[in-house]
Amino acid sequence: MLTVFGSVVLDTIHTPAGTYTDGLGGSSVYAAISASRFTRPNLVARGGGDLPESHVRMLDGMMDTGGLGGMDGMTFRYEARYLDDFQTREDIRVEPNVPEGYAPRVPEGYRGSEFVYLANEDPVQQLRVLEQFDGPEFVMCDTIGHWIQNKRDDVVRVLGSVDAVIINDTEARELTGVYNLVRCARDISEWGARHVIIKKGEHGSILFSGGQAFPLPAYPLDAVADPTGAGDAFAGAMMGHLASDGRTDLPSLRRACMYGNVMGSFAVERAGTAGLTEPPDGTVEGRVREYRSMVCG
Repeated sequence: MLTVFGSVVLDTIHTPAGTYTDGLGGSSVYAAISASRFTRPNLVARGGGDLPESHVRMLDGMMDTGGLGGMDGMTFRYEARYLDDFQTREDIRVEPNVPEGYAPRVPEGYRGSEFVYLANEDPVQQLRVLEQFDGPEFVMCDTIGHWIQNKRDDVVRVLGSVDAVIINDTEARELTGVYNLVRCARDISEWGARHVIIKKGEHGSILFSGGQAFPLPAYPLDAVADPTGAGDAFAGAMMGHLASDGRTDLPSLRRACMYGNVMGSFAVERAGTAGLTEPPDGTVEGRVREYRSMVCG
C-alpha cells in the first residue's frame, strides 16, 4: 500500500504553448496520479471548498481520497509563467490559503502503508505526517528551494527519517553548499537518506545508492507543452512501481527510475495533468520498451 502526502493546488500556468486557468495541480496530485498507473494510492492532502467537484471526482477514480481534508477553507492558488526555453519559470501569484495551525491527519486505514511518499511540503508537516505511520518499509521525500532557504534544519531532520530523497540538481547544490553532484549525494546520504535521486530536467536523472551512481537520460521529445509537475510525476511513478513490485533492492530502484523518467515525459507533453491521465492503456509500457532499448541497446 502506498500513501502520498503533499499539496493540492489550483494552477494558472502560462507557457509559450498556451495558458490554462485553475487547473488541478499540486505535488501530491501529480505524484498520486502518476502512481495510479501502477497501484491505487492513498492521498493525504488539504483541499478547499472551492475545489471543483469535477476535480474531486477525477481523483476519486484513481486513488483513495479519504485523506483529502480541510475542505472548509480555500485551496492553494498558484500562477506562474514559463519563458521560451520552457525551463525558466517566473512566479506571479502564490496563495497557500492554509489556516494557521493546520495539522494533516493520516486516516487509520492508511497508517499501515508499506510505502510512503512525502511530496514537496513544509518539512515540519512532512515529519508530523510520517510520525502517524506504523513503521513503513520505504519512505521517500522531496523538497524545494523555499524550504531549504527558510527551514533548512527541518529539511535535514526529514532526510534523517527517510530511505530516499528526490531533489533537483540546483536544490541539491543549495542544500549541501557544494557544486559536484557526486559530493552532494554523498553529503545528503550522510544525513540519513540511503538513496538519493537527483533530477536534471531535460537531461534526465541520477540515482546514487551504495556508493554507486546510475545516470539515466530523459526520454527524448520533439515538443514540450508544460513542464509543471514533471518531477512529481517522476517521483509518483517511481513509488507506484516500487509499491506494485513489492521490492526496494537496487535493481528495483533502477527500474523504478526508468518508469519515473517515462512518466515525466508524458507529464510535459500536455497542459496540466492531462499528459498523465490520458495516455491509452499500454502506452506507458510501450514507451518504457522504447526507452529501455535506447538506454540498454
